[in-house]
Amino acid sequence: MTLPRVASVPCANLRIYSRLTSKVLCCALLQVIFFLFLPWQAFAADKLLGIHSARTMSQSMPWIAEEAGLFKKYDLDFQLVYIPSASMVNAAMLSGSGDVAITGGESVVRTTTQGVNELVFIAAAKNSLTHSILSRPEIKRPEDLKGKRLGLTRLGSNSHYFVIQVLRRFGMEASDLNILQTGGQVENLSALLSGNVDAATMTGPSGGSRAIAQGFRYAVYGPDLRIPFAAATLVTRRALIRTRAPVIEKFTRAMIEAVNLMFTDKALTYKVLAKQLRISDRKVLDAAYDEEIKVMEPRMQFRTESLQAILDETAKTDARAKKLKLQDLVDQSILDKLEKSGFFETLRAAR
Repeated sequence: MTLPRVASVPCANLRIYSRLTSKVLCCALLQVIFFLFLPWQAFAADKLLGIHSARTMSQSMPWIAEEAGLFKKYDLDFQLVYIPSASMVNAAMLSGSGDVAITGGESVVRTTTQGVNELVFIAAAKNSLTHSILSRPEIKRPEDLKGKRLGLTRLGSNSHYFVIQVLRRFGMEASDLNILQTGGQVENLSALLSGNVDAATMTGPSGGSRAIAQGFRYAVYGPDLRIPFAAATLVTRRALIRTRAPVIEKFTRAMIEAVNLMFTDKALTYKVLAKQLRISDRKVLDAAYDEEIKVMEPRMQFRTESLQAILDETAKTDARAKKLKLQDLVDQSILDKLEKSGFFETLRAAR
């Protein structure tokens, strides 16, 4: 029987094929070894737990960042928790229950004054107060608040500071009113609508705009007063700046980009606020947006007077505040680095 003839392969071709096969197998083996020995953390986004103290536009940056995909852009696994009290936010941060916070500045200043120097400001979204006092129609002037029940979120909060400043401007003290703590912005509105208070502090779409729609009026329209105050700040622990500076920087970048989206993408901002605050009334959103956008800081820079105002107020009851300087409260390193990198110029050009 005659066997079929098999074409012979030249030895030179076999040698070339053998070398190519060896190279492919070698590359594949190196890739397998690389991925086997690469730390598992390299595949995971950086985890970060944040806290915010008010459901308002000035603290809505994490909501906007999530909607716009900024956390994904910066490879952050970010979770946000709402605690409606600046002092409770401080306690959570100091205990390690949070990594970053968006909150008012007064509680941090008071904590530092008392000798606890771990919390530090790294940026500011808002450097003046936009609270107002809404009241029943018969209360027509600030002076008419004397002897009335006034609702605010909590003692030591932004709203408490606002009330103190307003009363002084009109020749009154807190003792001239019956001040009640409600717990939050939504609770302020509920207390006003139910008649449990005669007036209440309000800010943002979850407060003033809704109250006006229900027939209440401004006893004091706060934005016109331009009261300096570090109202919405980014806070972290000094230890985290030392040990996780790149992660804190990425978060700061995301927050600054989110603030800039408030200016450049009004539709996105409205969508986020409507979703998070469950508001569908366009007029309410318009009023809240117009009130807040005027004082938002696109570069998230501190204004000296906003922190100095808190220091001056704190010094009236605690002399230790007189010894504090702004540099004791603020770590400017991340903002300085972003400035040098051209980050702000890039954002400005995009606007």
